Amino acid sequence: MSEQINAIGFYKGLAIEDPNSLRNLKIDRPKASGNDLLVEVKAVSVNPVDTKMRQSHPETKNPTVLGFDAYGVVAEVGDQVTNFKTGDHVFYAGTNNRAGSDQEFQLVDARIVAHAPNKISLEEAAAMPLTSLTAWETLFDRMPLIPKENANSGKEVLIINGAGGVGSIAIQLAKWAGLKVITTASRPETIEWVKKMGADVVLDYHQSLSDQLKAVGIETVKYAAIFQSTDAYLPILAKIVAPEGFITSIVENAHPLPMGLLKAKSITFAWEFMFTKSIFHTDDMATQGQILAKIAELLDNKQLRSTLTLTLTGINADSLRRAHEQVESNKMIGKVVVTGNFNAK
Repeated sequence: MSEQINAIGFYKGLAIEDPNSLRNLKIDRPKASGNDLLVEVKAVSVNPVDTKMRQSHPETKNPTVLGFDAYGVVAEVGDQVTNFKTGDHVFYAGTNNRAGSDQEFQLVDARIVAHAPNKISLEEAAAMPLTSLTAWETLFDRMPLIPKENANSGKEVLIINGAGGVGSIAIQLAKWAGLKVITTASRPETIEWVKKMGADVVLDYHQSLSDQLKAVGIETVKYAAIFQSTDAYLPILAKIVAPEGFITSIVENAHPLPMGLLKAKSITFAWEFMFTKSIFHTDDMATQGQILAKIAELLDNKQLRSTLTLTLTGINADSLRRAHEQVESNKMIGKVVVTGNFNAK
């Protein structure tokens, strides 16, 4: 009989208030082979993708285990893995087509894993992978910006929703790379947060972005990142982004997008989806592990700061439901991490 491990999952998408929306489960312990690591999970973070996948999930006979961000210790190494060994402390964002990190032992492809930073807490590290990868790929994979300290001096980027999980990292990475950062916020606490992250100019998204930019002497920007409502912001950015500029979005549209607005200026539009590389096993899949290794270095050197703002103790259905509630409130600033032992409390 297979060894059983603790996990948190569900059989049907339900409102988070329902006690069956996330349940304590027992599942078979996986075994590492090939390119996989088996990681003993020590901390997880909850992202909007967790809540959206749970909410819309159809009923299934087998449980769905979510969880992407994780910090853990390598328990087993597949026979094709060369850059990790048992006992290594690692962090990663996983993928959306395999069982997630809300389990005691998780299989994850070694190519999307990195050795964890060692000068910050495991909770601070666990908050970072998914948002850091998304922000990095938005800026440096989808747009022709250089991922090197101060390499983009004299350039400006407009980040829509700088106080969100991805925006908070994108601000920091853009500043590290030498860009002037313009972002949007509205509430006093979010304005304070984005300035803490390093934003140079903060625009109130309730008011005309164009008018506010002109008030500080900026007519157009070459680069823009949408981290909130592509439907709402693409038409606005079509007017603000310079000819031959670039727009990248991570937010799926709900309605047909007016792409014709970008034609006259030859503006390049790109989607960013952090799971693309791992879903399709792209030729550059291993860059995710390499990016996370750089993120770990920047964190240890204090050139990036963790966006952890809330820690819950005890990885179980109750604490994960609380974490999902926080994320679903749409008022969360920073990241929530759940850490400690897996238990059924």
